[in-house]
Amino acid sequence: MNPLAADLDHVLAHTTSLWEELRGRRIFITGGTGFFGCWLLESFAWANDRLNLGANALVLTRNLEEFRRKAPQLAGHPAIKFHNGDVRSFEFPQGGFSHVIHAATEASAKLNAEDPLTMFDTIVGGTRHTLDFAAVCGAKKFLLTSSGAVYGRQPPDLTHIPEDFSGGPNPVEPHWAYGEGKRAAEMLCALYAKQHGLEPKIARGFAFVGPYLPLDAHFAIGNFIRDGLRGRPVQVNGDGTPFRSYLYAADLAIWLWTILFRGQPGHPYNVGSEDDRPIAVMANAVAKIASGLQVTIRQRPQPGSGISRYVPQTRRAADELGLQTWISLEDGLARTWNYHRRQL
Repeated sequence: MNPLAADLDHVLAHTTSLWEELRGRRIFITGGTGFFGCWLLESFAWANDRLNLGANALVLTRNLEEFRRKAPQLAGHPAIKFHNGDVRSFEFPQGGFSHVIHAATEASAKLNAEDPLTMFDTIVGGTRHTLDFAAVCGAKKFLLTSSGAVYGRQPPDLTHIPEDFSGGPNPVEPHWAYGEGKRAAEMLCALYAKQHGLEPKIARGFAFVGPYLPLDAHFAIGNFIRDGLRGRPVQVNGDGTPFRSYLYAADLAIWLWTILFRGQPGHPYNVGSEDDRPIAVMANAVAKIASGLQVTIRQRPQPGSGISRYVPQTRRAADELGLQTWISLEDGLARTWNYHRRQL
């Protein structure tokens, strides 16, 4: 039995009316082997099988063998095929596609710090190459998974950042290569809409939790879960005061499919939860699930430094598309914890 069955039933229950658009169609997905991509493929395969859609997905990948080890049930699904190549230069596959999802991003803090030029080039070059393919293959609907990083540093007095916030990354600071790259990717979508008639949908992702989230990367919540699974104190590397919010992965899948099928073109939607809490509180929530482990906070708050926030306002998605957070943070943490415990 699929360990994600309950989550996938949840996704299908909130998207059943949307899937008819894919009946008998082909979709192309970049980044299909990452966190977003795995959830898109899991939910696609689940809906395809249960609704007898007869749809097919072609997934761009640089390492199929690694993906087979990570998600063998997806790699072996008859409706999912793979296309080898780099997102910046892949050979265009033959035939028509009705939808293109561009979810390929090297969202690595290490890469952004050590080689920001590659980070920027992968985002911008990969987006343009994928848009070129969408124009050639006849796909009108195009989903870009962008990021809340396009807003730059969130002002400490703005608790939830809306889509019309006029700030942005500092364009002369290399550590903003990821956010500035995503801004350029959104601009490319606007240009291709104007000159090629595409219908680009833009999903600005914030922070998430759930199965397939790496536990050994720069995602704080994943690192907390990793510490708990190893039975050691849950460690907060900073001072624990920054505010974050986490949308559970099954809700994320609902949001992404809904934006692709029903979102307004060229009209970005924040994707995330508004339930914001300090990082230290998040760490304690994980420690509680992990049988009451201790939490260690490595730094002390600096007086007068202000509060760091990375939290979206999601009113646009709620008002226009009826999207919401169905799975609470506590429930999402418990589901993620239980999933990884079963993998041990």
